[in-house]
Amino acid sequence: MKEELQKYYGYLFEEELLKEIADVAITKEIEANETIIDIGSYITSIPLLLSGAIKILREDKEGDDLVLYYIEKGDTCAMTLSCCMGQTKSKIKAVAETDVKLLMIPKQKMGDWLSKYRSWQEFILQSYHSRLDEFIEAVDTIAFLNMDERLFKYLKDKALINQNDSISVTHQQIANDLHTSRVVVSRLLKALEKQHKIELHRNQIKVLEL
Repeated sequence: MKEELQKYYGYLFEEELLKEIADVAITKEIEANETIIDIGSYITSIPLLLSGAIKILREDKEGDDLVLYYIEKGDTCAMTLSCCMGQTKSKIKAVAETDVKLLMIPKQKMGDWLSKYRSWQEFILQSYHSRLDEFIEAVDTIAFLNMDERLFKYLKDKALINQNDSISVTHQQIANDLHTSRVVVSRLLKALEKQHKIELHRNQIKVLEL
């Protein structure tokens, strides 16, 4: 654990904080598509992502999900920080986009470290800032982009997160993430292929323009 902490967080945190994290953190390995945090659950730990990617989703009244943003290695999720501080139930769902490895830190340490370590304070504030920017981008995407533009942006983001221009995903999975119908997704994917932006294969899509 200490080597991984040093690799991903050594440039952010001082040695004393790294040692404290190593002492209290619990390592978790989670498979792709597994739910890490569900809506309505209480959050007792703060996640620090060591590898992989997690997608953060919001759920509507009918139970349909909408992707808000992704977090990657070296990140944490501002939503979980807010829930920990306010002792409120989670309003988001976190799902492993890929196989992930993360550290779970007891929530009581968050307040202790905020007053004890300036580097932790800066990390938390930067995390809030980054997630807010991503949330605003998600709102802009929904409000101002046509569905074909939203779809292509979704595919590019997914390719970049997975570090692979070929994405293994079904039309129904895309429809669920974009809060639309499979028929609409299939039609728009064919249009994007005609524009030579993607190539369609069985349960796989290759993004040609990144």
